[in-house]
Amino acid sequence: MGTTLRALRALLLLAGFYLLGVLLLAVLAGADYLLFLHAPTSLAGKLIIVSVLLAIPLVRGLFMLRTPRDEEMAGLPVAEADEPELWRTVRELADEVGTAAPSRIVLTADVNAAVAEDARLLGLRPGARRLYLGVPLLQGLSQAQLRAVLAHELGHYSNSDTRLAALTVRGRAQVLRTIRHFEQRADNTAAREQAKQEKKNAKAEAKGKQAKEVDTGHAGITYRTMAKIYVGYAKLYFRATLSVSRRQEYAADIAAARIAGRDATASALREIPVLDGSFDFYMRCYATLGTDQEILPPRGEMFGGFGRMLSGRSLELVEMRGDLPTGPTSPYDSHPPIADRVRRIEELPDDGRADEARGAALDLLSDPRRTLTELEDAVLAEEVRGFRRTADWQELLDLVMAKSYRAGTTPLHRAYAEYTGEQPTLPVLLDLIEDGRLWQLAKRLPMSDEAAAAQGRVFREFVRPILHKSLKSMVMAELNARGLLRWEFSWERSAIPRLPRGADGGETDLDEVVAPVVADAPDTGALRELLAREPGGQGEHGGSREHGEPRAGSREHGESRESERGAV
Repeated sequence: MGTTLRALRALLLLAGFYLLGVLLLAVLAGADYLLFLHAPTSLAGKLIIVSVLLAIPLVRGLFMLRTPRDEEMAGLPVAEADEPELWRTVRELADEVGTAAPSRIVLTADVNAAVAEDARLLGLRPGARRLYLGVPLLQGLSQAQLRAVLAHELGHYSNSDTRLAALTVRGRAQVLRTIRHFEQRADNTAAREQAKQEKKNAKAEAKGKQAKEVDTGHAGITYRTMAKIYVGYAKLYFRATLSVSRRQEYAADIAAARIAGRDATASALREIPVLDGSFDFYMRCYATLGTDQEILPPRGEMFGGFGRMLSGRSLELVEMRGDLPTGPTSPYDSHPPIADRVRRIEELPDDGRADEARGAALDLLSDPRRTLTELEDAVLAEEVRGFRRTADWQELLDLVMAKSYRAGTTPLHRAYAEYTGEQPTLPVLLDLIEDGRLWQLAKRLPMSDEAAAAQGRVFREFVRPILHKSLKSMVMAELNARGLLRWEFSWERSAIPRLPRGADGGETDLDEVVAPVVADAPDTGALRELLAREPGGQGEHGGSREHGEPRAGSREHGESRESERGAV
């Protein structure tokens, strides 16, 4: 579909929104006229008031003619003097695509690349262009892959996609705004009706009468009916416009393959979902590890550490690249399924360009360290920038883990408090266990009805796992308080607790130390020996298996998030 036809289609769809509103207003006016002529005066008056209330959001929607301006993404604008190599690459690709280069490049903290244009006259006249480029893409892509990403985005410019987006955006915004008006009014009506019925029930109960069931199903039904009409139009609108958007994505992919090469484009499409999930994992389990305690990584490492994690977990990423998202795509998703896009590109003839520009995309930046530092200042909220900064990642982990073990919140803590009326300490708990009261204490643990009804050995088998886990957490907290525990930070795997080595110099396995304490015949000897060691016992720390408490790198990689308009 050519630019003119697409513009005409967008205008017709936008006009359809206003036409629908005019038709509904005409229906309401006609209904009011008939009511005035034929209905009793009291009934007609009430129904006319209802129609006026229905008309208000319709009229508001019709007169909200301003196209919503795109809010600029938070990021770091870079001038050509700041990043000459990046700008040179973008200009070179724009020439190859056959379009004008953007007038502004903004580096963001997202796994995303997107283009925008401040088009005029509903998108019929071009305007200033912006390119948004996520620094995590630079950290994870090769230069050839980045060229494919940039060629894809610039392809949207050459096809007038960004200019005509203004018409589409206006129509979507108007429909959604009107739907929200009706739904909000319906919810308010239902809330008032619920409050009215609850007040009535309260009076009835005060008089000794039985309260009626609160039923608000009829409240706001006229507003919801109007909303459903617009929801139906919205589905038509979205399906019509998004089918065009998906064809635009396919066309931009072909442009990228022509300019950057088939293999580079296909590999970039494979890499982006991996980077998206990895970055989400990194932000949750590394970068924001200490934000609840108002602690941040060193300057420049909030986003800089992502590159280190990618290197450390390279083997995991290899496995992830082969698993493209194959789930069903929403009919309103502007991007086709990534697996389908990759398949289309890989079916193109081999162009012999597999070995081009294999260097890291981050090398296009003049000073990556400076850029990563300045990006923090550009995107982090002011109060977050004021958090304490650690000297390195190990210090961040140490501080977070030290604080995370200070509060006793295990089931065993709660059971002990219920059993004795006091808050436990580990030495006191061990005294109680040695006194033969472990299984009486265990009866206060949360458990299923089946476990609570069990007796003897069967009961002990039911509660042993939760006892083991809770006691292990208490031991970790006690060791931490005594300076007998340290944590080993790692980019390759979850943080590992390190315990003092035993008298024979061997590594200490905490599970093996705790297991005898919760055995049928409890034995606290090994645990007491561990607690009696001096900090750094035998001068060195031994290893321990990974512990299930909060730590750097403790969750699985998530699935990729939805991209913004124009994003790869």
